[in-house]
Amino acid sequence: MTDQATRWPCNACGADLRFAPGATELVCDHCGNTQDIPRAMRRESTRALGEHDLARGLQGDLPQTAMETPQTTPCPNCGALVEFLGAKHATQCPFCATPVVIGTGTNRQIKPQALVPFQLDERTARAAMATWLGRLWFAPNGLVEYARKGRALSGLYVPYWTFDAATRSSYSGQRGTYYYETRMVTVEVNGRREQRQEQVRKTRWQSVSGRVARAFDDVLVLASASLPHRFTTGLAPWDLGALEPYRPDFLAGFIAEGYTIGLGDGNAAAHDIMAGVIYGDVCGDIGGDEQQISRVDTNYAAETFKHILLPVWMAAYKYNGKTYRFVVNGQTGKVQGERPYSAWKITFAVIAGALILGALAVASQS
Repeated sequence: MTDQATRWPCNACGADLRFAPGATELVCDHCGNTQDIPRAMRRESTRALGEHDLARGLQGDLPQTAMETPQTTPCPNCGALVEFLGAKHATQCPFCATPVVIGTGTNRQIKPQALVPFQLDERTARAAMATWLGRLWFAPNGLVEYARKGRALSGLYVPYWTFDAATRSSYSGQRGTYYYETRMVTVEVNGRREQRQEQVRKTRWQSVSGRVARAFDDVLVLASASLPHRFTTGLAPWDLGALEPYRPDFLAGFIAEGYTIGLGDGNAAAHDIMAGVIYGDVCGDIGGDEQQISRVDTNYAAETFKHILLPVWMAAYKYNGKTYRFVVNGQTGKVQGERPYSAWKITFAVIAGALILGALAVASQS
């Protein structure tokens, strides 16, 4: 996104600036000076974000202006593609806390077209994480204390793809309509057998076929394998209406991750998401009480995509030699993560439970 020589110097003291979450300005941690991001760099209409033609992207035929060669270094432990911004030459991998030093490698990638700037600062994100951890049963005592007073969370921009498409689908299947028949059954009442009427539900099936159409806008697909899928799914939803045209200024003071899931794989995942929605459309179009779908053929047209960045606060906590990760949605404050269990707390709970059961048993016999 930017090369390693890029800096955002303070116009008062020359120190590096950082983007202030929730604001439209850069802040100097050294002298406290603030500098506005020029109005031309701020949010324009979402239409101004633009879309890339998917076919050209899959063929590697995008214009040179849509490409970049950022300075990237893969984490030697987890493989995350860490991008170095500003004057940084070393950092910790935000995914596993492994030290990462800048190398000589470059990786030609599609430029991000837009991002959602951080809305929550580190203190607010830390408080959200501490609250979430405090509700966990059998968590080590030091875990919540770490969340409150441990090292600062890492602000990370995570790569995503968004996909648009106009779809038309033809289908065939069967519509099931319920009807009821009355039959006599024998039941036993107070030791005596009696005949009663009973309504039995049956299904009448009818062959059907038809067409449905849907326009998809900004189907979101994670472009990184560094985080467990349940984490990123759990951070949703995102308000993509807050997307800003990409400017390096928004990344000042943060870490960015390069995408490791390519456009083709991302598009295949998007088609799977779209297929699930189309399946629901077909069921609705068939109608009736039940549906059986035997065939759906979908034509995708006007397909476009964007490469975007979404804000995540992240912490890595080591306990008994294992790293546990926690992530906070930098837009909404929603928290997801792994959690360690305290063996002594579990043991204490088991012993306490056994004592309580024993006391109840003695009391019931007295």
